[in-house]
Amino acid sequence: MPRKIVTDQLRSYPAAKADIPELAHVKHVFVKAAARVNNRAENSHQPTRRRERQMCGFRDARRTQEFLSCFGPIRQHFALPTHQMNAAWHRAVLKERFATWHGWTVIAALEEVI
Repeated sequence: MPRKIVTDQLRSYPAAKADIPELAHVKHVFVKAAARVNNRAENSHQPTRRRERQMCGFRDARRTQEFLSCFGPIRQHFALPTHQMNAAWHRAVLKERFATWHGWTVIAALEEVI
């Protein structure tokens, strides 16, 4: 059992801690954002949090997580280094990648039917 929990100032942590009865008597210490610059555990969750913010259209957290777990492996196929290309090239590359993705999904759907 930990003696104390050290987190940043994200407002959802106390609510999450309250859901775990074993942590009721554990001291919760908040640190300022600048103090956790090298905190790998906190920084590793940033891409997930960014994607969750983008997925606000989902009404159910479970559906959001299901989508993220499926979309995570294929995200790199659509994520382009936009700072290195102009808009026309970006559209052309995305059009090509969406065509490739459409081909994969159509083939997968046909294999499921057969």
